[in-house]
Amino acid sequence: MNMTTQLKFTAEELAQVEELKKRYPDTKALTLPVLWMAQEKWGHISRETMEYLAEVLEQPLSHILGVVSFYTMFKTQKVGKHHIEVCTNISCMLRGSDAIVEQLRKRLGIGFGEITEDGQFSLEEVECMGSCGTAPMVSIHEEYYENLTPEQVDSLLAKLK
Repeated sequence: MNMTTQLKFTAEELAQVEELKKRYPDTKALTLPVLWMAQEKWGHISRETMEYLAEVLEQPLSHILGVVSFYTMFKTQKVGKHHIEVCTNISCMLRGSDAIVEQLRKRLGIGFGEITEDGQFSLEEVECMGSCGTAPMVSIHEEYYENLTPEQVDSLLAKLK
């Protein structure tokens, strides 16, 4: 069975898209909120999801691809239940992000771009997240954890399990 046929919004979700249309000047402007809906529903934005959303929004696939590839908040591959984004840009690096990365790798047994066997955790290296004054930092579920030490990583992971 084609994956695209499995990816469908429910009638309620399509009604939500219709409601959003009333707030925006055209369907191109709906791209971000509808991508958020899709990522919330399916966990990530696959190529098939992008094709489906292009149909729903009556926009070229190239537009959807461009938006997804521009914004790092959209995940194009499956991620763990707890997706950990680690900033390794210069401020974080200078303040010890390498020790944070090493502790995460040691504790989780995975590297960047990987998911733990139980699907609970995934790890991603990201560029500057705008928290340079409180480096090193990670983001989990859109929440920042700043001024981290390797010991704090252990307690943070324990809370997530």
